[in-house]
Amino acid sequence: MTRFRWVVAGLMFFATALSFFDRQVLSVLAPRILADLRIGNVEYSNAVSAFTLAYSVMFTLGGRMIDFWGTRAGLGVAVAFWTVASLLHAMVRGAGDLTVYRFLLGVGEGGCFPGAARGILEWFPARERALAMGIATTGGSAMGAVLAPPLIVWVSSVVGWRGAFLVTGAIGVVWVVLWFLLYRTPAVVASTVSSAEKPWPMGRLLARKEVWGLLLARFVFDPVFYFYMFWIPQYLSRERGASLEQIGRLAWIPFLTLGVSSLLGGALSDSLVRRGWTIGRARKTVMTAAALLTPVSMLAMVAPDAFWAVVLMAVLMFAHGFWMTNYMTLIGDLFPAASVGTVVGLTGTAGGLAGFASSLAIGRIVEALSFGPVLIACGVLYPVGLVVLLVTIPRVERLEVNG
Repeated sequence: MTRFRWVVAGLMFFATALSFFDRQVLSVLAPRILADLRIGNVEYSNAVSAFTLAYSVMFTLGGRMIDFWGTRAGLGVAVAFWTVASLLHAMVRGAGDLTVYRFLLGVGEGGCFPGAARGILEWFPARERALAMGIATTGGSAMGAVLAPPLIVWVSSVVGWRGAFLVTGAIGVVWVVLWFLLYRTPAVVASTVSSAEKPWPMGRLLARKEVWGLLLARFVFDPVFYFYMFWIPQYLSRERGASLEQIGRLAWIPFLTLGVSSLLGGALSDSLVRRGWTIGRARKTVMTAAALLTPVSMLAMVAPDAFWAVVLMAVLMFAHGFWMTNYMTLIGDLFPAASVGTVVGLTGTAGGLAGFASSLAIGRIVEALSFGPVLIACGVLYPVGLVVLLVTIPRVERLEVNG
């Protein structure tokens, strides 16, 4: 492995950051956009769900596409597609348009994380893999979410909310050009298997209990992250009376903690492996500590003001960084590089379908009650997901296709 592997990690970092930045434009500007277009919470919930549905389906299809096309072509096409969808948002005229364009954005973004995960597994050895995965996946997405609130609020104040979508689309065009100019397939894959190996048949993958454990766990915990990603601005506006400017100053805080913990979680896990811990013990120890920390976030319901509510919600995002970095790395520990995109895609679909259903439910729960029941659910789902993983994946070792 050459130092170019860190260039690869950087490209993946910016891809996932762009992914989250693009999808956050709507959530950050939701109070203003909904008011201008006269769209209610239920219609907004439908648009969010359209993105989540497309994202869910394309996670698996995109992952499979990347495993067959390769990282360079697959990820490049995915980013190009969602960039066009992001630009289309500048022309939205009502709830119907918004729903269609969000759906298209989800179609493109579905290939992002399978591509990033496969690229990291191809280029990085096991002793560096968790840190690299944290940088490229969770760290990048966190950075996009951190930068989105203040930058989007500022850009929209200069060029309007429609202009904000044009600006983010232009950034996507630049990334696609750089990607095809710079990225190359590694001559030697940093794993025990050649990059030329064919992806496992889907039936063989679905016959593994480890795959189903990963799917079920993500189905349980992913709705929490979808809530934080799409509903924090609405929560601050509706329940805490925050203005758009206050949202811009506060909504990035949980995602900053996510970015920091993603790197720490990867570095800690890799450090434990280098000290002689087994890979399974290292990954599971970090994930257990993270899951047990998440119930603290429920105290946001009784926080005295918006700032302290956000701080308590940030505790969950801090835990999520440790959790998600090791969850993604666990997939690379279990499966060969040629099938990682597919497995990551399957897990993303499972989580996305849960996010789709929960997004529909959240809008209605908020209208009928408040955000309280949602915050309670967020605090208990990671421990449930942990139990699922511990039961279905008792040992972490490279799986064989005929095993």
